[in-house]
Amino acid sequence: MRRGRRTKILATLGPASENPEMVAKLFEAGADVFRLNMSHLPREKLRERVAMIRAVETQFKRPIAILADLQGPKLRVDMFENDGATLVKGQAFTLDADKTLGTSKRVHLPHPEILSSLEPGHTILIDDGKLRLRVKSVEEGSAVTEVEVAGRISNRKGVSLPDTVIPVAAMTEKDRSDLEAALDAGVDWIALSFVQRPEDVAEVKKVAQGRALVMSKLEKPQAITRLDEIMEISDAVMVARGDLGVEMPLEKVPGIQKLIVRTARRLGKPVVVATQMLESMIVAPVPTRAEVSDVATAVYDGADAVMLSAESASGQYPVEAVATMSRIAEEVEQDQSYWTIMRSQSTPPEQTGSDAIAAGAHQIADTLALKTIAAWTSSGSTAFRIARERPNSTVVALTPNDNTARRLSLVWGVHPIRTKDASDVDDMAFRACKFAVREGFSQVGDRIIIVAGMPFGTPGATNMVRIAFISPEHAAQA
Repeated sequence: MRRGRRTKILATLGPASENPEMVAKLFEAGADVFRLNMSHLPREKLRERVAMIRAVETQFKRPIAILADLQGPKLRVDMFENDGATLVKGQAFTLDADKTLGTSKRVHLPHPEILSSLEPGHTILIDDGKLRLRVKSVEEGSAVTEVEVAGRISNRKGVSLPDTVIPVAAMTEKDRSDLEAALDAGVDWIALSFVQRPEDVAEVKKVAQGRALVMSKLEKPQAITRLDEIMEISDAVMVARGDLGVEMPLEKVPGIQKLIVRTARRLGKPVVVATQMLESMIVAPVPTRAEVSDVATAVYDGADAVMLSAESASGQYPVEAVATMSRIAEEVEQDQSYWTIMRSQSTPPEQTGSDAIAAGAHQIADTLALKTIAAWTSSGSTAFRIARERPNSTVVALTPNDNTARRLSLVWGVHPIRTKDASDVDDMAFRACKFAVREGFSQVGDRIIIVAGMPFGTPGATNMVRIAFISPEHAAQA
């Protein structure tokens, strides 16, 4: 099941795609990673979903990554008399701690941490930005606002706070319970919602203890102001454009997307671009031209992966959405401009042995026009560092660890293979050549580059590059 592209595809599972047959079809169509949205998936069904994906993994004999996406804190207003009220532009409207039913003048906000954090001048967005309030004054237990964008407000509508740092963790009690369940079920990646500060990520990593890698969802302005710190502690990041577009001016989101992708590439951290990528395919068999351009832009930027949400979870055409996204990525990567962009945006390697080896392997492969870089890796770090270079060669990652192979399914240009560790240098070279032929990336007469660490099985010890010639014997063993 080799792919004809380097960019990976995440597909969200849901009512339209939660049976084994559909998961298999999505994988065949091009899905590399499956996302389980804990906002909608009951905790007791999590293990069942994981087992279903692992069965498909066994069926196709290819590593598949599973991402558990934590819900995060959901901030909402409380209930109203008559289920809602109409707000008029310029009127005063109060958010307070009074639990009585709301009116056109006030409503209960069941989040005391918000009321204690608001300041005059702060913006409050209701119902995904359909209503906008401006804080005029704050007293203990209440905030008086002026309605700037009017409309109807109703029960339990969501609250967004683009100007306010809320002194609450990104994880709720539900998230902590879901996190433990996801780790016990054996997922590969944990996505953390509504990250505001690096401490939010540190809390999840402390619980995970390496059992899964942590992806920070960047969807709040507060996260963008501390982007480098959050990137540094995260294992990967997601550009969650939906919430970014609610809390920030829409015209700023494309630039922020490029900033996040380039920062992630510089640091060698996988980056996923998400939200509304092929939104029209929820109800239509083909996307709009604008959506095709949107996906293509993320691929041209060098994102590790692009993601489908409702398109594959609840849409009418989940398989077609995955196949369409795959074709777009393949077409972009065949464009010479794509590789020009990859080269122009490359950054110098960090001053470590592993980065020097990775950069050297890329340069050798580029100079000799080699099709395959074989990376022996225990923890996955070797493959991560080579992928950072965006080589015009497939990175065949050979690892003895199932967890590593699955995690690498998210990483740009990496084709992970689970195999026993090499016993010596000759075994390392022979089996690297054999797998390059077996997987269809190289053929007899080709040369490949092999990157490894000595002694074998030592994480983070990348210190060797070797060029090997593929002989008929390798093909016979393949």
